[in-house]
Amino acid sequence: MVDVVSEKFQFAIDRGGTFTDIYAKCPGGKTRVMKLLSVDPQNYPDAPREGIRRILEQELGISMPASKPVDTSRIEYIRMGTTVATNALLERQGERMALCITQGFRDLLHIGNQQRPKIFDLKIEIPDVLYEEVVEVKERVVLHQDKCKLGLGEPNIKGSTNEKLHILEKLDETKLREDLQRVLSKGIKSLAVALMHSYTYSDHEVRVGEIAKSMGLTHVSLSSEVMPMVKIVPRGFTACVDAYLTPCIKQYLTTFQSGFDKGFKKVNVLFMQSDGGLTSLHSFNGSRAILSGPAGGVVGYAMTSYEDKQPVIGFDMGGTSTDVSRYAGEYEHVFETTTAGVTIQAPQLDINTVAAGGGSRLFFRSGMFSVGPQSAGAHPGPACYRKGGPLTVTDANLCLGRLLPEYFPKIFGPDENLPLDGSVTKEAFKTLTDEINSFMKGENPSHEVLSVEEVAMGFISVANESMCRPIRALTQAKGHDTSRHVLSCFGGAGGQHACAIARSLGMTKVYIHKYSGILSAYGMALADVVEDLQEACACSYAEENFTLIDAHIESLMKRCEDKLLSQGFTQKQIYLEPYLNLRYDRTDCALMCSPSGQGSRMGSKFGDFLASFDNRYKTEFGFTIPNRKIMVDDVRVRGVGRSHMIGNVSGSRSGKPPRVESVVDCYFDGGFKKTNVYLLSELSRDHELHGPAIIIDQNGTVLVEPNCMARITDKGDVIITIGSGQVRKVGVELDSIQLSIFSHRFMSIAEQMGRMLQRSSISTNIKERLDFSCALFGPDGGLVSNAPHIPVHLGAMQEAVQYQQLRGNIKEGDCILSNHPVAGGSHLPDLTVITPVFSPGDPNPIFFLANRGHHADIGGTTPGSMPPHSTSIQEEGAVFKSFKLVKGGILQEEALIEALNAPGKIPGSSGTRNLHDNLADLRAQVAANQKGIHLVNELISSYSLEVVQAYMAHIQHNAEVAVRDLLRDVARSSGVTDQGLVSLRGEGKMDEGSVIKLKVDINAKEGSAVFDFSGTSPMVFNNLNAPRAITLSAAIYCLRCMVGYDVPLNQGCLNPVKILIPKWSLLDPEENAAVVGGNVLTSQRVVDVIMKAFGTCAASQGCMNNVTFGDDDVGYYETVAGGAGAGPTWHGRSGVHSHMTNTRITDPEILERRYPVVLKRFELNPGTGGRGKYRGGDGVIREILFRKDLLLSVLCERRVFPPYGMNGGEPGALGSNLLLRQKGPIVNMGGKNSVAVRANDVFRLQTPGGGGFGSVATLSDRTSPEPKRRKVAQDEFVPRGSVFEYSQQQEAH
Repeated sequence: MVDVVSEKFQFAIDRGGTFTDIYAKCPGGKTRVMKLLSVDPQNYPDAPREGIRRILEQELGISMPASKPVDTSRIEYIRMGTTVATNALLERQGERMALCITQGFRDLLHIGNQQRPKIFDLKIEIPDVLYEEVVEVKERVVLHQDKCKLGLGEPNIKGSTNEKLHILEKLDETKLREDLQRVLSKGIKSLAVALMHSYTYSDHEVRVGEIAKSMGLTHVSLSSEVMPMVKIVPRGFTACVDAYLTPCIKQYLTTFQSGFDKGFKKVNVLFMQSDGGLTSLHSFNGSRAILSGPAGGVVGYAMTSYEDKQPVIGFDMGGTSTDVSRYAGEYEHVFETTTAGVTIQAPQLDINTVAAGGGSRLFFRSGMFSVGPQSAGAHPGPACYRKGGPLTVTDANLCLGRLLPEYFPKIFGPDENLPLDGSVTKEAFKTLTDEINSFMKGENPSHEVLSVEEVAMGFISVANESMCRPIRALTQAKGHDTSRHVLSCFGGAGGQHACAIARSLGMTKVYIHKYSGILSAYGMALADVVEDLQEACACSYAEENFTLIDAHIESLMKRCEDKLLSQGFTQKQIYLEPYLNLRYDRTDCALMCSPSGQGSRMGSKFGDFLASFDNRYKTEFGFTIPNRKIMVDDVRVRGVGRSHMIGNVSGSRSGKPPRVESVVDCYFDGGFKKTNVYLLSELSRDHELHGPAIIIDQNGTVLVEPNCMARITDKGDVIITIGSGQVRKVGVELDSIQLSIFSHRFMSIAEQMGRMLQRSSISTNIKERLDFSCALFGPDGGLVSNAPHIPVHLGAMQEAVQYQQLRGNIKEGDCILSNHPVAGGSHLPDLTVITPVFSPGDPNPIFFLANRGHHADIGGTTPGSMPPHSTSIQEEGAVFKSFKLVKGGILQEEALIEALNAPGKIPGSSGTRNLHDNLADLRAQVAANQKGIHLVNELISSYSLEVVQAYMAHIQHNAEVAVRDLLRDVARSSGVTDQGLVSLRGEGKMDEGSVIKLKVDINAKEGSAVFDFSGTSPMVFNNLNAPRAITLSAAIYCLRCMVGYDVPLNQGCLNPVKILIPKWSLLDPEENAAVVGGNVLTSQRVVDVIMKAFGTCAASQGCMNNVTFGDDDVGYYETVAGGAGAGPTWHGRSGVHSHMTNTRITDPEILERRYPVVLKRFELNPGTGGRGKYRGGDGVIREILFRKDLLLSVLCERRVFPPYGMNGGEPGALGSNLLLRQKGPIVNMGGKNSVAVRANDVFRLQTPGGGGFGSVATLSDRTSPEPKRRKVAQDEFVPRGSVFEYSQQQEAH
């Protein structure tokens, strides 16, 4: 990098939530670093301004009073990242605003994708929408379809994507003005506008914006301008974020600017955007400001630690959480992310926030160490902060001697002049240690007593492992080897954990920049100015469209170039990067690709985008799909204005050994070790430090662990070479610390199996919808760990494995395929592949790997293998009880094809309709199990088979302890009898009259229970029969919900529970019974009955509202949200999925683009939630207009018996399925039916509401109160990034 010495001051600033970091380059090349509290109103109004003022005053030697504007004549530039936007979003402190949206969609952003964020939380908490008022705009645009039978005639307009459109309803300006006047009368001056299909046809939005501004609204964010991408839900959220945050940002910038003279007329003021690029003061807006601060850190490590083309993992450990990212020569961006309950469409660096930071709290629960996700926050902070806070990771490091109070700022105590309080930390750890030892002695009297330091070290080890999991996921998800990366560590807390994390991940090198404590600020100084523009596109990547694609690119390039030229950049400083957002036709997985090489006659003149797409797809997913059409969803150009970079001054050699500042006792595995302490400021480039050692910098502490070696580079940075470390011997006896670590390792195995399955599968269901589970089982077939936690798979997979284990006849090299209900299946499309693993010389399996994936079709009477009227299992598709998919290492493909086509031999039925995808996905399922085998064998080679199997049993026992504790609590709260017994009862009726009965007998002394379903109705002559495995899954789900915190979900959950189900009943039918409705409907009703027996909460909608339509050309299936039940302290959420399903719904614009329908309405149905002290959630109304003749099928419950209320709360409203014929009456379809519909018919689905909780009579006005608007709590961990999005999508089933 070339160092350009300026005669003026250059400032780079990161204004964080707690501290503001400032890096300044002074005239002559001197550098200054400063750290201030971001909020300190007693001393200054604005931290960045104050830092600039102090540095100017000190360096120039002239007085600059804080009360006067700062003289800018000596300032060249100010570059800044800020959390102003992020904090306003988290705390819901943005500008008051309203939303304009197409009529019929007033609650669309409340419903969102209908998914709940945490599947086991009965109190469904989702941060509230950003707008206060909604204006429904009378207008409607639909896409042209050649086979449409609505009589619309020829399309009269063409969109920016070249798609043809029809205007069904022109914009009603008179009504719009009336509604906007109502908004203005409430004092709202900011507006977001999101109209259907405005990504391609923006005229209506533009006109709404013109009218709004003419009436006095001061800020208007049009979704078509903020981010013109298809999908109205994320585009609408993004427009709302912009309208909510941009006025706040502008207000802050005005205040900031007012603190300087001449208003920055000759100062270049730039702000960091979420994509890692700088933008001008006047272009900085809300939707691109969310990652403004963290983005600077990514730029900082990318520009300083990427050498020899070795990829880098950025590890930024802060107080509440840790940010993890990756750099391998170019920034990795994502284009749709969720932050604080809001989905944002905008280019953002892929920064993954994980739940472990210095302030993460420490817990001991049911025998297991746990770190986070709760944080102590800035107030009260860790225990050592002298504010009465809880134990945290910071306290653990202090207890172990890894944090030295004498080198930490003395800013604590009532007068903020005291050091960290180690005595409070020690005392708190002693109390916790006593609790742990008492518990462990109760479990095992011979258990060795743990010391305070061993407990603290245990929590550090657990925290490290919890941070390793997302790093593995981030790298391996995209086909990269984690161990081949460098770990670049920055942030205040990261240096204490870097060596341990790198070693655990197999990395050999850690890079710590000399400014690691302020690297986000330093990154601002290294960043380039960026103009990033994007437009939607809707064509194939084919020769006939290259001219159109190139024209799109040229137009965006011209706009980017003009913007950069206007900011003073020359042509030589400008670099333009074109991108196409490409995906295979009939898939949803789009990749933003830059071109490789130069243009050719066979492609775009800007380069070969196809080769780039093929390479990236193969790297991430392991294969390509030859001869499949490739679609262009978006065209993007990233214009970069190259800024001069700060040079690196080489340090001098001292020629002397490094000076030891002091020697302290520091605890590592094995005990205390004498540890040298060094000051980074005194180290030179010829110095090498052998661990253990501590390096102190003014902004952080670096721990060099034993068997590691640190050296100082020419630039003054620290590079640590990781040695093997001391291997801690682990025995078969229970160690509560190792229990937590093995829990993470077992879960990581299941997660990595899932990544392998996703990468190597081919179908939309598995590759994109992630409708699968992967799991590890012990030698007895008992579940050890599974991921993700799809409720309906929780107990069923274990049943499937144990069925095969008991049958025997499994040999090495075999894989079993199973889906039959009597063999642990849930419904036939869910195919389970089971692989036993053997040890040399042992005829019995030592463990099992299995995965279950949903196949879109395996034959049967209807496409999708989910017939609404099936009466036998043979009508539902191909059946496998114990089919040897692989025998002696050879795939039995011929026999498999025959079995998949077998349903075609039944009259009225068909074999599989998608054989190619079935075969490819089953191969992928086999490969996923092989990945699991490899990972478990690695674990065995590290610890031994006996230890691994022992901890499989310990993990199961831990879950058992948690459930026994729950059952004892329930018994105590219910009033225990003299014999220590409590009986609970629940009952529910299916709409067709079948009864589900449950009696729960709890033994308080043992912490055990018998779930007795005697009295449940016999199996039925329809498909509502639920296999036994579904009831087990429902039971595990309910128990986990009631436990209320994370426990390993495995066989141990059911060990204290005996489940009695009458044979050949609705919940355990004979083997030929139809079961497809049991999986999607009866499962929900079983949960209702269990929750009713325990009195946990009122009933949720008790249905998945299955809707299918299609013909020979097209088929579509969806499940639809309803109301959630209220509980003892909460209102039920409206318009959300509950209990045994969590499926995302297709975005309205995608629905209308791909299928012959128009979505007329999708909104909440007010008043359908049951009244009570706490109100049940409302159901939704969904109206679909058919554009051609189709077959419509519905499979629903709660159309006869409403969701119950609890403790005097009223029931929720019934659902209904209505067909509105174009020329004829409204027809009630009932809960389960198939109907031929014609063009212009409308299907109206009204989903059930949730039950209320508590008597309405307890309310003075006899009406249920509205839930309060919810923000994100200060100590609440807010996850983000591609790893989080993946896990959310996995649990969307």
